[in-house]
Amino acid sequence: MARIVRPGRGSPPSRRLTRLLLLLLLALAATVPGIGGAVAQEPTAPPEPTPSAPAGGPVTGVPVGGSLNNGGERLSGVTVRALDTSGNTIAETTSGDGGRWELTLPPGTYTFEVDTETLPDGVSVRSTVARDVVAGRSNVVIFSFGEARSGTEVAGVEKILRTVVDGLRFGLIIAIAGVGLSLIFGTTGLTNFAHGELVTLGAVAAWVFNVSFGIQLIPATILAVVAGIVIGLLNDGLIWAPLRRRHTGLIAQLVVSIGLAIALRYLILILFSDRTEAFADYQGQRQLEWGALAITPVNLACIVISLVVLIGVALLLQRTRVGKAMRAVADNRDLAAASGIDVERVVRFVWALGGALAALGGVLYALSELGGRVQWEMGFKLLLLMFAGITLGGLGTAYGALLGCVIVGLVVQLSTLVLSPDLKYIGGLLILIVILVIRPQGILGSRARIG
Repeated sequence: MARIVRPGRGSPPSRRLTRLLLLLLLALAATVPGIGGAVAQEPTAPPEPTPSAPAGGPVTGVPVGGSLNNGGERLSGVTVRALDTSGNTIAETTSGDGGRWELTLPPGTYTFEVDTETLPDGVSVRSTVARDVVAGRSNVVIFSFGEARSGTEVAGVEKILRTVVDGLRFGLIIAIAGVGLSLIFGTTGLTNFAHGELVTLGAVAAWVFNVSFGIQLIPATILAVVAGIVIGLLNDGLIWAPLRRRHTGLIAQLVVSIGLAIALRYLILILFSDRTEAFADYQGQRQLEWGALAITPVNLACIVISLVVLIGVALLLQRTRVGKAMRAVADNRDLAAASGIDVERVVRFVWALGGALAALGGVLYALSELGGRVQWEMGFKLLLLMFAGITLGGLGTAYGALLGCVIVGLVVQLSTLVLSPDLKYIGGLLILIVILVIRPQGILGSRARIG
C-alpha cells in the first residue's frame, strides 16, 4: 500500500535554503584558513633544516615551506633560497629528512629557487617558483624535478597514441563526475546545474584536509568523498525534497539549481581563494615509459581508480537491490512506487552517491588535468563537458553517461593536435549542439524520454 507523505510543519523551503547557506558558510569558515578565526596548520618544520638569514638579523614573518619530491624520492640536504623582486637572497634553508623545508618571510612576492649544486647526481630542477606570501594562509611552494622532454622529441605516431591515452584518462574522469548527474536526472528529472560546484567542493575539501590539516592526499581524498556524501544528502534534504513535496515544476527546479550554483561558486571564491592552490603531494613526477607510451604515475593511478569505481557503479546497478530500485525509479517512478519501492529513499541514496562521485571526480580532475592544483571555478568549467557526455550517451542512463563522457574526453584531447589547448573545450560544445540537433535522446537513450 502506497505511503501517503504529509506536508511537514517545518520551515518553508526559503528558510531552509537560507539555513543551508548559513551552515555551509559556518562549516567552510571553520576549516578554510584565515576565515572565521580558524588557524591553518602551517607546514610541519623538518627535523634537520637549518634556516639562516643574511647579515642584519633574523627574518620574521610568515612561514613558507614545502617538500622536495623527485618522483617519490625525498630529497634531503638540498638548499632552498628565497629571492626578493630585486634578485637579492632574503633567506635560505636546507631540506631535512623527508625532503621537508621551511622559511620565515615577511609578506610579499618572492622567487624560490633550488641550489642545483646541492641536488643529487642525475636530478635537475625544471624552474624557479614565483609566489605571493600571504599572512594567515598556508604558503606551500612546489618544485618540479626531472628532465623535461621537448615536443620535437616525440614522433607524430607517438604523440597521437599518447593523446589517445590522455583522452581516455580525461573521459573516465568526466564520467566519474558525470554519472552522478545522469543518475539524479534519471530518478528525479532534475537538470542540476549546481553539480559542477559539488565537484569543486570535493577538490576543495581534499585540499583543506591535505594542506591545512597535513593529512596525506589518499586519506584526505577519502574524507573528501565522505564530505561529498554529506553535501549530497544536505542538498536533497534541505532543498530538493521540500520542492518535490510541493510538486514544484522541473523548470522552476532548474532555475533554483542555477541560483544555487552561482551562490556556491562565489561562496567558494570568498572562503577558499581566487588563485590556484596546489596539493602538498604527488607533484613533479617523472613519466613512466613503455615504448611509445608515456604516462606519469598519478595519471596512471587516476585511470585505474576511475575504472575500478565505474565498474563498481555498474555492479551496484545490476546486482544489488538498491541498484535495481534505482533503475526501476528511473524507468517509471509511479509504477516503482506502486510496486512497493520507497522512491524517496532511493532518491536520497542517489544524491549521496552523486555527491560522492562528484567529490572523487573533483580530486582526480585537479590531480591529472590541473597539475595537482585546485581552482575555485574548476567544476563550472567541467560542467559543460559533463552535460555533453551524458547528452551524447543518453540522459538518465548510467552506461550512456560512461560511453558519452569517454567519447567527449577523446574528442577534446585529440582536438589539441590541431587547436590551441586553450580552445579544446570547444569540441565538447560542438558535440552537445550536434547531438541535440541530430539525435536528442543520445546514443543509448530512449525517445520516450524526450518531448
